[in-house]
Amino acid sequence: MSTAKPRAWPPRTTRARATRPRPPAKQTAQIPDAVTSHYTRLLDDSGILPLIDAELGPRPGPPGLPIAAVLICLLLSIHHTGKATLVEAWRIAAFCLSATARHRLGLPDINPEDVHQVLASSRRFYRAFDRLTTLLDPTRHDRRARLLQHQADALATAWEDDDPARSRQRELLQDIVTALVLTPVRWAKGRGYLRHFRGDVGIDTTATPVFARPPHARRSTGELLASTEITAGWHHSAGNSPPEYGYSATLTVAARTRSVLGSFPQLALGLVLDTPHKRIGANAITTLKPLATLGLPAAFAAVDRAYTDQQPGHFAQPARELGYRLALDTKWINEGCRAASTAPCSSTAAWPAH
Repeated sequence: MSTAKPRAWPPRTTRARATRPRPPAKQTAQIPDAVTSHYTRLLDDSGILPLIDAELGPRPGPPGLPIAAVLICLLLSIHHTGKATLVEAWRIAAFCLSATARHRLGLPDINPEDVHQVLASSRRFYRAFDRLTTLLDPTRHDRRARLLQHQADALATAWEDDDPARSRQRELLQDIVTALVLTPVRWAKGRGYLRHFRGDVGIDTTATPVFARPPHARRSTGELLASTEITAGWHHSAGNSPPEYGYSATLTVAARTRSVLGSFPQLALGLVLDTPHKRIGANAITTLKPLATLGLPAAFAAVDRAYTDQQPGHFAQPARELGYRLALDTKWINEGCRAASTAPCSSTAAWPAH
């Protein structure tokens, strides 16, 4: 007769409860107009809309949905769902905004019961975002098709070469990203939230996974198929964590060193998204250069060993020319930058005292 104890049921985890099927809500949650107005003002104050309009120029055909409305709905999607996906942004635009907000954003009214109107609305929304991504893409191609690896490599070189037109597009894309990141920082400085900030920053490169599959061989012919994200790669972090396929996000955050001087929000001060393990030092300098235009002080820059291994001309010398003193081989940078990327205004990650 067996004396083994009966196996207990596994405990129900938080994730299991979160993924449990739920009955559909009887009424779609409405987003307050104040939240929509907040992100509308953020986009207007960033100054990126004139840049986009100047790049688009006059085009034939119907104007389509405003690109500003698509970007605002993407910001609302991040705020309410934590996802920056077009499907969530379109659902918000179609079903979660008041009539007043829709009118201000230039979104036409649709009947949720009419399947044809709903489908047409989603297609117009996607086409509006495609206008923006096509505009800023140095090499236009169908990003929904899986190309052969050698074809994708040829297209990916457009993000690396020195062609003046492509370099201008890459710089314009980075200017748009920098303007969006620095607008909340400028607001915080104007309201006095950064009066205790002494100029200490932390810089790190954090993995940004993508939904796209990595390259793999075709079963029928053995040909190597590229990922739909042709410029993505494997991000190898320090430690024992497995590599992640996607991009590397170089983040610069406001570091807190001594709490006796007063608290301030640990905002993200800079962001550069790039192919993993490329231009590590140069991307960090890209995030530091715009801070002087805001009148922020420059003190210590805490970095980990990835930046210690860079050639002096790629990181150390330009950083010192900008007024920063380097705190090298810091071990807490990655955790702090991850916290800043998920909750930049409420991060409590500890930074070492200098």
